[in-house]
Amino acid sequence: MGMQALIGARIFDGTEYHAGAALVLGGGQVAEICAEAAVPLGARITRLAGGLIAPGFVDAQVNGGGGVLLNDAPTATAMQQIADAHAAFGTTSLLPTLISDRPAAVTAAIAAAVQAVAAGQGVAGLHLEGPHLAPARKGTHLPAHLRPMTAADEAELMAAVAALPVLLLTVAPEQVSLAQVARLAAAGAVVCLGHTDCDMATAQRYFAAGARGVTHLFNAMSGLGHRAPGLVGAALDTGTAWGGIIADGAHVDPASLRIALRAKRGPGRLFLVTDAMSLVGTAGKSLTLDGRKIRRESVGGVSRLTLADGTLAGSDLDMASAVRFAAGPLEQGEAEALRMASLFPAQFLRLSDRGHLAPGARADLVYLDAAQRPMAVWRGGALFPAAKDLRGR
Repeated sequence: MGMQALIGARIFDGTEYHAGAALVLGGGQVAEICAEAAVPLGARITRLAGGLIAPGFVDAQVNGGGGVLLNDAPTATAMQQIADAHAAFGTTSLLPTLISDRPAAVTAAIAAAVQAVAAGQGVAGLHLEGPHLAPARKGTHLPAHLRPMTAADEAELMAAVAALPVLLLTVAPEQVSLAQVARLAAAGAVVCLGHTDCDMATAQRYFAAGARGVTHLFNAMSGLGHRAPGLVGAALDTGTAWGGIIADGAHVDPASLRIALRAKRGPGRLFLVTDAMSLVGTAGKSLTLDGRKIRRESVGGVSRLTLADGTLAGSDLDMASAVRFAAGPLEQGEAEALRMASLFPAQFLRLSDRGHLAPGARADLVYLDAAQRPMAVWRGGALFPAAKDLRGR
């Protein structure tokens, strides 16, 4: 792939803005950010009409998209269809997420992820959300699938860690021991606590053992009480802990998220996830999970996906919408909202070549208009979809 330069738009490199500059790409990577007059000779120039170039979004929790749900088809083809559906909303790297399922589905998803990652088209690894979760905090997970982690389960996960660049595991202390978490984390798995009623002291022990954070802060976990801080309190007060948040106005009240963002002790950060289901990128009104119908409805102008009993069941959120929500109702401003969608999740997942536009970074980009809506996306330096034409912009 020859050298190319994007000019005519502001550039946000993950830390600061650049005006009157060119983003130079080569070999699927960022070569440099330079003055427009200093673009290397021979580089193919694409002139943009304003807007903003930012690092492509990184989503650690994507159950589906484009009409495809991973649990229905744990294959590399399905993972690629999900990645392509979310690319339209600025997501250039994601973890296809398997909701608690039968052991055979877990095995199939691991094999599929290895194949999908090798293709290099947006699938960065795999997220197994369960099946080692607490029935008391099952959410939309089918109780019949929830179980303790066995030695055989651990051995399979250890092999998956060795085969994948990122394996994210959501587990509950009720179902997984401290020793198992310690071994998996030491091997390189990104272990998160979620769907659990554990108290703060238990959570702190699991963080000390190697758990890296929590899955969808506030949702399906012990809450923050004035005498019982729970997992929410542990996540906010433990500096090493990271936490995904679903910023859609349905899963968590915006005021609670604003408070959490102000309270979070670093260096761990709160970052955006979508927890998206198959309806993202479609006009569909419902889907089926484990034989149960999930409906898409609007309540007070806020879209949500629910089971018949009203339980929230994932979301129809896309990452660009989450960025707009973080910049606006969550009062984070554009730059921090973009970091919450790119730099922070990349750091959480230890994807050091993503989430920023420093030289040597993977050339994953999103081109946004003034309302933070994606106009174009590049994955590995290639415009997506390949047939898209930016001439005349």
